[in-house]
Amino acid sequence: MTPGQEIAPGAGPGGLGGARLVGTGPMLVALDIDGTLVTYDEVMSADIRAAVAALLDAGVHVVLATGRSVHATMPIAHELGITSGWAVSSNGSVTVRLDPGTALGYEIVDRITFDPGPALRLMHAELPEAHFAVEQVGTGFRVNKPFPDGELSGVLDVVDLEDLWSDHVTRLVVRSPGHTSEQFHELVHRMGLDDVSYSVGWTAWMDIAPHGVTKASALEVVRRRLGVEPARTVAIGDGSNDLQMIDWAARGVAMGHAPLAVREVADEVTGTIDDDGAVAVLRSLLA
Repeated sequence: MTPGQEIAPGAGPGGLGGARLVGTGPMLVALDIDGTLVTYDEVMSADIRAAVAALLDAGVHVVLATGRSVHATMPIAHELGITSGWAVSSNGSVTVRLDPGTALGYEIVDRITFDPGPALRLMHAELPEAHFAVEQVGTGFRVNKPFPDGELSGVLDVVDLEDLWSDHVTRLVVRSPGHTSEQFHELVHRMGLDDVSYSVGWTAWMDIAPHGVTKASALEVVRRRLGVEPARTVAIGDGSNDLQMIDWAARGVAMGHAPLAVREVADEVTGTIDDDGAVAVLRSLLA
């Protein structure tokens, strides 16, 4: 697509479904959660549940690919009826195999970590009043001070700042309520973070992951494990952390409310989360 081109919801090369899958064989459908399957008020529609159920019944590999931690991913998987298969959490740092026979209903297969110290010290020097958190896989986060209500899930342990870089972690979260998302983008570009991967959210929120780790990198590993051909992959998302995933898929779909940069890399753009835009795409896969 032409840089800077505005794309109307439901449009794209050839309109909705413009990028058709080719070949036969198993299909992998990667789905973001927040802003794609559930609203920002944590509501999932009956139509979404029904559309995913139809894909599962048809033998499609439905893989949740989310920035959520694994402990916050599993309830959504179960609400959708996904009890086996694969899920990608923490923006690609954690990949799990769902198995109802295990104690937790899943087992961690891949856990990619990094030393958060250099990035954390750099960010703290620029944003001394910011909130910082490092992920504790399966349980919650260690934080230097409480985050705004509802922004982190699981067990939150408040520790000294230095304790946040005492171990290698899967993810570092930076939150600065006093800044806008645009200011956060400018700050990050000015600082330069070459040794890690990062994505900035809708607010002044940044997830920092190991270098080269994204939803797309984890999904590529899952695709190979499942034996799915690259031309049989689909991805739907709405955030900057979905950009690589949408670009990776043979049929990459952006939600209508996604930032322009995300819509530009997509093969097509569907409706917004308020329109249940993902439903039309999911139904089209079995048309």
